[in-house]
Formats: sequence, C-alpha cells, structure tokens
Amino acid sequence: MTKGQGFGFGLGKMKELTEAFKKAQQVQEGAKKLQEELEQMEIEGQAGDGLVKVILSGNQEPRQVQISADALSQGAEALSQLVTEAMMDAYEKSTATMRERMESLTSGLNLPGL
Repeated sequence: MTKGQGFGFGLGKMKELTEAFKKAQQVQEGAKKLQEELEQMEIEGQAGDGLVKVILSGNQEPRQVQISADALSQGAEALSQLVTEAMMDAYEKSTATMRERMESLTSGLNLPGL
C-alpha cells in the first residue's frame, strides 16, 4: 500500500457508502412501520358470492372465518371447497398488499434484488 491511499476509498466512495447506509436505515425503519401496519390490517377473502368469508391480518395471520347458513346447507364437501377458495382469495390479496407496500417502501432506492 502506498502512502496516502488508505483502503482504496476516495471521498466519493465514502459519500456513496454513507448514502447507502442511510438508505438501508430508512428501509429498516420503514419495514418496521410496515410490519406494524400489516398487523393491524384486516384483509377479507370470500367464495361463493360471499357464502364463506375468511379474514386475515396483513401479515397473513388468520383472524376469522364466517360461514353462512346457505353454505352449511351445501354439504361438507362443498363447504370445504368454499372455505379453501376463500382462504386462497384472502392469501392472494394479502400477498399483493405486502408486495405493493414493500415496492412503495423501496421505490427510488435502487437496491439490487428488490
């Protein structure tokens, strides 16, 4: 190593590194806030024109299942299918919400892999 070169970082590289750390900290703070928001959300999935409804939190924790009397009268197999469809609907809405929120959190940060 020659005198005065340090570790090969010039002032420009240090500034880039500092900015990258700031951006990472912003993302971390935003992710924590987002997690709190997702925990409070209720996302509803349904099947059979509302005969069965499933409610998940924004981070996909089950909250509630609502089954109408009309759904009960369709028999066990049909009811099972309706519950599965409502769960899938809620799951798809939940993952789409999470993806949208993460994209808005990281937009403009130019982070690789996100």
